[in-house]
Amino acid sequence: MSSSPTLLNASFAILTRLLNSKSALLNPDRNPVLRFILRKTFYDQFCAGENRAEVQRSVQHAKALGYQGVVIEYALEVLGGEGQEKVEADTERSNAEVEEWRTGMLETVKMAEEGDFVALKWSGLGSYALELLRRNQPPTPAMENAIHEVCDLAAAKGVAALPGAEEEASNAGIDSWSLKLQSKYNRPPMMSKGKPVMYNTYQAYLKSTPAKLAKHLVDAEKEGYVIGVKMVRGAYLASEPRERIWPSIEKTHEAYDGIAEALLRRQWNGVLKPDGEGNGQPWPELAVVLATHNQVSIEKAQALRDEQAAAGEKRVPLAFVQLWGMADEVSCEILEAAAKRKGSSASEVKPLHSADVDLDVPRAFKCVTWGTTGQCLNFLLRRAAENKDAAARTEDSRRAMQGELWRRLKGVFGLS
Repeated sequence: MSSSPTLLNASFAILTRLLNSKSALLNPDRNPVLRFILRKTFYDQFCAGENRAEVQRSVQHAKALGYQGVVIEYALEVLGGEGQEKVEADTERSNAEVEEWRTGMLETVKMAEEGDFVALKWSGLGSYALELLRRNQPPTPAMENAIHEVCDLAAAKGVAALPGAEEEASNAGIDSWSLKLQSKYNRPPMMSKGKPVMYNTYQAYLKSTPAKLAKHLVDAEKEGYVIGVKMVRGAYLASEPRERIWPSIEKTHEAYDGIAEALLRRQWNGVLKPDGEGNGQPWPELAVVLATHNQVSIEKAQALRDEQAAAGEKRVPLAFVQLWGMADEVSCEILEAAAKRKGSSASEVKPLHSADVDLDVPRAFKCVTWGTTGQCLNFLLRRAAENKDAAARTEDSRRAMQGELWRRLKGVFGLS
């Protein structure tokens, strides 16, 4: 229902009002009636739970469906905006914000199992952390200690961390923090079974992304660490300066798919190439997460992986990720392909001209977000904004849902 254009606009307005209000009456963590309404609508659709027991039930459900693993995200974050109160370092409030993030992230890592991911927002460390990110300044000692405690636990458990990109004003700081951690944790002895502990997120809708990512790849090769790359299209379209974003969705698709191809082939191309280094610049070891609800992008990536498998080429570690409660028709197609390729011969699947080939088995993950109803408001607001900016994709999901409901209804009467 919330993917209906009319209801979506209403949902967006409601969530924005709740997020910006200082009233206890409109705080879902303090108003039990409002909390109940949100829990039974937005929250239960897009979020996994408020505590470990609820989250673990959601995770077990996802893995029982066949998902390779999950990305567990703690919803706590801070967004910039007019009227935001300025917070200084080492005050009672700033220290409390760091401690809230530390406690929540340690709990998140404890929920994860080996091979899973944990997602995080550096701005979740508080308003002063957001100010530091915007000035591209390093974290305070208290923040750094909390970050290293979380990363040490993740490395010990064989869990990888996915820091999310945020609004472009803070992304330079996010890159600096994340890449410094990659240099420490994405090399022996911190890595588990050769897999990186720390990733960084790149938004394909930003014009600056190809050049920035190319530089990061070159730097990783020079410094000798494995680079973790998470690719998204972007979730802040409504708030970003328009001149920084590609002029059309087609250009964003071109950037996303071109970058993904270069990463999976470990070859520079017309979209992703180093500045002034030449196409002979060597590549680092890397691992890739393609976080996308776009079926075409997934099909292109998987076709490339099948070609590489057929040729016996070394393949970059790859995971596909979709959000909990969204794009299930896309996720389930990946699960179905993986199940067939694990249990069937190549001649039964036939994705290529030759039947006698090896096939790549795709790895599908669901991103499950947890936190109190109030903590998840920013996350829910972005989900509404993404659907608002991607009406075509929302229409595809709605048609898929309608088709499945009709199929089940016919089944009740023995018509399918």
